[in-house]
Amino acid sequence: MLDRPDGAERPLKILMVSARYLPFTGGTETHVHEVGTRLADAGHAVTVLTADPDSSLPAEERVGTMQVVRVRAYPKGRDWCLAPGLLRHVAGRVGRESDVIHIQGYHTLAAPFAMLAASLHGTPFVLTFHSGGHSSAARVRARGLQQAILGPLASRAAQLIGVSEFEAAHFSTSMGIDRDRFVVVPNGASLPKADAGATPCPDRPLVVSLGRLERYKGHHRAIEAFVHLRRKHPGARLRILGEGPYKAKLIEMISQHGLSEVATVGAIAARDRGAMATFLSTASLVVLLSDYEAHPVAVMEALSLGRPVLTSDTSGFRELAERGLVRSLPLETPPEAVAAAMSKQMAHPATAAVSLPNWDECAAKLLAIYRCVVAGKGAAPAPSEMPAMDGAR
Repeated sequence: MLDRPDGAERPLKILMVSARYLPFTGGTETHVHEVGTRLADAGHAVTVLTADPDSSLPAEERVGTMQVVRVRAYPKGRDWCLAPGLLRHVAGRVGRESDVIHIQGYHTLAAPFAMLAASLHGTPFVLTFHSGGHSSAARVRARGLQQAILGPLASRAAQLIGVSEFEAAHFSTSMGIDRDRFVVVPNGASLPKADAGATPCPDRPLVVSLGRLERYKGHHRAIEAFVHLRRKHPGARLRILGEGPYKAKLIEMISQHGLSEVATVGAIAARDRGAMATFLSTASLVVLLSDYEAHPVAVMEALSLGRPVLTSDTSGFRELAERGLVRSLPLETPPEAVAAAMSKQMAHPATAAVSLPNWDECAAKLLAIYRCVVAGKGAAPAPSEMPAMDGAR
């Protein structure tokens, strides 16, 4: 339940600010859609304020019971999200009439503008970091300075939210904010039911490398290892599942390694959750060998379908490995060893029989935080008051 069944709690007006939203793909986009639609379906007035870098999408539309407002972002083709329209809406009627503003993601210009506008106009806001890596070495080096600069703005939040213990600890340190100002609300791990008969094929095992097509996501590592995996599993196939600027380079790598007949690159429409569930259910192994992940939605969804997962041993992946949910490898592991680990994980998955969070729980936890913020407490409810975790794989 997202609220008391007797309806005693009044509906809230919630503004979610996200640099990107569907049909763009990614963990933050999925998070906003899954929790936003659940809150709206429960009777809350939810507006998603987001950017459109190409001006190719509707300026306003209804997604189920949720309102989506898009503004132009500059420069075209870049991820800076310089979007004056976001500032105008947060500072204007939409923001002022909201009970709470939830800023989803910290790493673009959308976050500081939204935090500043909310602060100046007195609307309480919460911030979920949704941190990720970047393919630019310069941008990665600048992250520490960026986080230190954003610290004073972030400290104005009524609540800071990490999607993992790793993320909460990391930003507490990098922004100089006490750890007790953070609460952890993990991403959900549920997908719709897959089509009947969607199961792996033992003779032609499918390896799926999930995630946006950026170099830091490590898809190139999956391709290099797949060359060696084919020697033991000649019928194996590889699918790089995602969209992004690194697509042409990955296709070129596949061709150079002579894998064009058995390896493909492409995405499934972000809104077609059923198709994603059905496709992932046919995977013999899901891999994500990225440089950095806070709490990857793609991995959680694969785990919810019972798929074995192999990851890099870094950042938020370590929590999943410690719980026995995934097998992990150091980033510098050579391709031959990665291939051996792939084969081992397909044959003997390293998974633990533990419950996973789901999107209903995620939405309920966020609503509890909103209620607390609106009541003027300015902090998350005590653990005993938070909705119970009861999701199962």
